Amino acid sequence: MITLEEKAYAKLNLTLDVGPKREDGYHEISTVMQPLTLCDDLTITLGTGEPWQVRGDVPEVPTGRKNLCYKAAKAFYNATGTDPDGITVEIVKRIPMGAGLGGGSADAAAVLRALNRHEGNRFTQAELEKLGLEVGSDVPFCLRNKIALAEGRGERFSEVPAMPPCYYVLVKPDFQVSTADLYWKLDNIRVPAHPKVERFCKAIELGDLREIGVNLLNVFEYALLGDHPELDKIENALENCGALGTSMTGTGPVMFGLFENFDFAATASMSLMQVGYQTFLATNLDLDAAAEPEPETEL
Repeated sequence: MITLEEKAYAKLNLTLDVGPKREDGYHEISTVMQPLTLCDDLTITLGTGEPWQVRGDVPEVPTGRKNLCYKAAKAFYNATGTDPDGITVEIVKRIPMGAGLGGGSADAAAVLRALNRHEGNRFTQAELEKLGLEVGSDVPFCLRNKIALAEGRGERFSEVPAMPPCYYVLVKPDFQVSTADLYWKLDNIRVPAHPKVERFCKAIELGDLREIGVNLLNVFEYALLGDHPELDKIENALENCGALGTSMTGTGPVMFGLFENFDFAATASMSLMQVGYQTFLATNLDLDAAAEPEPETEL
């Protein structure tokens, strides 16, 4: 048996805009996404001689065919035309589920990266991203682990300068949202403002965290805030603790604050944790530091 180890990094939508519905049923999106240091750990065992399995360390993780990791492995081996003679994926879950942080997509991307590396990089990055798109819209970005402007379904990428050093406090309320419902609502309300992507990217290029904070914007907030006023309270609490800007990631419900100072970020995280919220403190993923793959082990 061969054992592969891989990390799966959360994504954060620094900006997110939604356009009209396309003929294929998907909406056009435009989003600047940033990978975070918050991650799951995956152990992938090949050659088990048993039926394929996916399991997590928390009961909420979908198992077997329901998990995107299973779909990713299936897509990979369908493309290679080979059979691993059994595969087991074990997930140590740290990225909160149903939060807009792309945890399932990140796990699926980690499976594709690990399998492709094991197979001697059989697929190019572009080919791997095409496989990832079969699994989920966020998977191609999670395969990259690099800040980018994503458009279309999220598969067309443009380069964005690296974010300056900063801290993010992620706050998860105790409710979940329906992505389909939020898209429907966006289609039926007037969106008062849209992200200014050029201005946002220029602020990143200049390393101006205050200007970056001012230009954080996710249009899904307009579809969600009216039904969940506590999100306003979370944003106010983050700002009162020194956040340079606040927004929501994905379709929520996780809100985040951008901080320049670690002590302010840690204080905000602790303050919101003390009133009952699940909080996470993360930074921008340093791709160079994270690029060294875990060694394979043979049993």
